[in-house]
Amino acid sequence: MLAATLLLPGLAAVTATRAEEAPTEGVIALKYGWYRDRQPGLRRVTVESPHLYLLAPIAGQWSLEATRVGDSLSGATPRIHTFKSSASVMADHRDASDVKVTRYFRRGALAVGAAYSDENDYLSRSVSVDGRWASEDNNTTFNGGMAATSDRIDTSTTGGNAFDERKRVREYIFGVTQVLTPDDVAQVQYTRSIGSGYYTDPYKDFDDRPRARRSHILLARWNHHIESRDATVRASWRWYSDSFGIRSHTLGAEWVQPAGAWTFKPALRYYTQGAAWFYFDPVPALPGQSESLQTRLFGGSISGYKSADHRLAAYGALTLSFKVAWAYSAQSSVDLKLEHYHQSTGLRGSGGSPGLDRMTANFVQLGWAAKF
Repeated sequence: MLAATLLLPGLAAVTATRAEEAPTEGVIALKYGWYRDRQPGLRRVTVESPHLYLLAPIAGQWSLEATRVGDSLSGATPRIHTFKSSASVMADHRDASDVKVTRYFRRGALAVGAAYSDENDYLSRSVSVDGRWASEDNNTTFNGGMAATSDRIDTSTTGGNAFDERKRVREYIFGVTQVLTPDDVAQVQYTRSIGSGYYTDPYKDFDDRPRARRSHILLARWNHHIESRDATVRASWRWYSDSFGIRSHTLGAEWVQPAGAWTFKPALRYYTQGAAWFYFDPVPALPGQSESLQTRLFGGSISGYKSADHRLAAYGALTLSFKVAWAYSAQSSVDLKLEHYHQSTGLRGSGGSPGLDRMTANFVQLGWAAKF
């Protein structure tokens, strides 16, 4: 969930008049990301992620984009519930690639893409198509698209409970971007996701989830340019609701401050969600126990769908981040991004799930990009 949130793109600052023009220069970018999270008494997961991105113009009105990612993950498996004081060691590697071809028109663009991701116990393939259409004055842009994903989950060699399971998801997205003033751009976007198949966590006891998941996502963004400071404020709100019963809100704010060849971007993001309808709270362990026998007995007594996965609980989270970029030439730049994530039931306010340990995470990303 955190990784997905980190990948959300920012709305470009007041560049709608050029949004549908084909690129005239290519871009190559290299990034290296490092992530680690912790819970009290347990250093859980570490991820190292090198990332390669390529954009190449083709034949004037076409472009090709490609991405290659290799994630190496190690650490302790997520706890069966947060009162378990020990966990088994895990290691995994994921290779992911995607490619997209875009055709540009006078006031629009049409793109077709494909993606592939492979790890020890999970294989994912997807295809997508999306389009953008701008008004005659380029002040309004409409976008729409759809994607289909097919996943295979098989833990026969990794000790889980899933054997040749399948999951399929279809997503539809519709949005509009509007230039409000010379200094303001707003965007509203709606996503509908329809999935069926295997959603259970194969590495957790007492985990049995519905084999269908439907979700609605509403995203609103607003960018305001402050001319006196030559800065831009980016604000966003995201609402999420699904058939698991999870309801969440995400509020984000970012300040973009150019200073000659440098650009500084401090940001703050707040997230809160309610629990899934089949989530059950763990029972605290007695002193001296490595895990809660009461939780095991209680989980085993529940018939039907159930899960003690803390990701389905009610909690809040706060992310602080800072990014600095330096354009050391007209064609090249480097950047550094730091993020700190803190998750706890207390950050939700009232209604947080009891018995959850707080979790913290740190994320570091180094990047280099060049035009050609």
